[in-house]
Amino acid sequence: ILLLIRNPKDVATSFYHFTNGMSPLPSYETWDDFFVAFMTKKMPWGCYFEYLSKWNKYADDENVMTITYEELKENPVLGVKNIAAFFGISLTEKELQSVVERSSFQLMKKNSQKTHGAFGNVLFRKGGVSDWKNLFSEDHNEKMDKAFEEHVGGTKLGTKLKYELYCKA
Repeated sequence: ILLLIRNPKDVATSFYHFTNGMSPLPSYETWDDFFVAFMTKKMPWGCYFEYLSKWNKYADDENVMTITYEELKENPVLGVKNIAAFFGISLTEKELQSVVERSSFQLMKKNSQKTHGAFGNVLFRKGGVSDWKNLFSEDHNEKMDKAFEEHVGGTKLGTKLKYELYCKA
């Protein structure tokens, strides 16, 4: 199992734009309204912190590889190599480069109308890291940090995400 996790602040930011772009989902007039719903577990897909907490039980399982979105963005070649090795797939250098190129956010966004139809623009918005800094106030940041610590701060997944959040920022 490949478990891809992401900075919860960017998860919230991404979901905010996603829900406001998908008519079947509830939309939010303001970021503050969304943030309250996100932090009080009122999302249609549940609580991200609880999701991480549940997956943490399997973090040491040899059949589970955890990788962060941030790791893949920072070094996609290494990420693909590690994923291929985990699944026992050997890739030539040409195949490796092809996978990296074809799985890049830029190419997936470019092809999103073909691959995902009308939802392509909603699913592939920016694909960046740290976009949360454009929405979060200091209060939002403090509340998210506190919830993170309460739910997953000392766990293996929490430590992995914390490194991505604070040591590489």
